[in-house]
Amino acid sequence: MVTKAVRRQKIRHGIRKKISGTAQKPRLSVFRSNNDIYVQLIDDDGGNTLASASSRDKDILAQKAGRVEKSKLVGAAIARKASDLGLKDVTFDRGGYLYHGRVKAVADGAREAGLIF
Repeated sequence: MVTKAVRRQKIRHGIRKKISGTAQKPRLSVFRSNNDIYVQLIDDDGGNTLASASSRDKDILAQKAGRVEKSKLVGAAIARKASDLGLKDVTFDRGGYLYHGRVKAVADGAREAGLIF
C-alpha cells in the first residue's frame, strides 16, 4: 500500500528530474505542513539557498489571517527578498503538492509582488 507521503515523494522526484534552479533563475521550492508553509529560492548549481520565507516569520505570524491568506503573504515576502537580490525570474517547484489552495496562493502572492515564472 502506497501512503500519501510516499506518493508525494514520487511526484516530487519526477518534478525535480525536470526542473532545477540556477543563480540567475533559482528554483522557488514550496513545503507545506499542516499549519505552516515554507518557501526557498534555491540555486541547484551551487547548492545554495539564496533566500527563504515562511508563515513562521514574525511579520507574517503577527497577521490575523487564515492559512491561505498567510500563504499569499509568504509569496509576497519571498518576491521582495528576490528583488532585493536582483532576481526577477524563478522556476516554480510545487514540491509534489497539487497546484491549488495554499500552494497556488504562494504563487499568486509572488506573481503579484513582481516575480515571473
